[in-house]
Amino acid sequence: MDFKGSDTIPGPRTEDQLPHTAEAAVKIVIVGGFGVGKTTMVGSVSEIRPLTTEETMTQAGIGVDDNFGSDTKTATTVAMDFGRISITDELVLYLFGTPGQERFWFLWNGLFEGALGAVVLIDTRRLEVSFDVIGRLEERGVPFVVAVNSFPDGPRYPVDDLRAALDLDPEIPIVECDVRRRASSRDVLMTLMRFLHSLAMSGALR
Repeated sequence: MDFKGSDTIPGPRTEDQLPHTAEAAVKIVIVGGFGVGKTTMVGSVSEIRPLTTEETMTQAGIGVDDNFGSDTKTATTVAMDFGRISITDELVLYLFGTPGQERFWFLWNGLFEGALGAVVLIDTRRLEVSFDVIGRLEERGVPFVVAVNSFPDGPRYPVDDLRAALDLDPEIPIVECDVRRRASSRDVLMTLMRFLHSLAMSGALR
């Protein structure tokens, strides 16, 4: 095919190019129920312009999608969110945010392939939507940390109470975060990387 003049396909923007110092890349998946902040987290922490697949919510979702606590939400992820962050000059994380609605969970199979670990975002106003999410991760054997997204009207619970309610093993980290803030989202990812490192050192990560 012959491209001429302005018809040539542009290359990636300079700010989107992978740093030349990068030596290792890790795939991380961000999961959680509908409206817990997955798209916001990817967007806040990504060093490149994030790829989103948000579509406007329609009448078809009424009675199907549980949007309690997200009444003002007008769009939802239907495939995935994608972003990237450099943890060090050598280590890059590729972030994949999953759809929250259960009717789109069939897409998880491809998104989880090759993932080293996951972040489970939870909303304390709707803890029950996290049960199936965590169960699926445990079935797949994917290591994860739990991040409690701080909503202004969300109740606060002691970590031990949250651990008991979510039926989590003692070694799984639970951290509080505000996914709107880049530093807070980055801290969650660093917690996951430290957890994965500890699993690798103990021989539990394969």
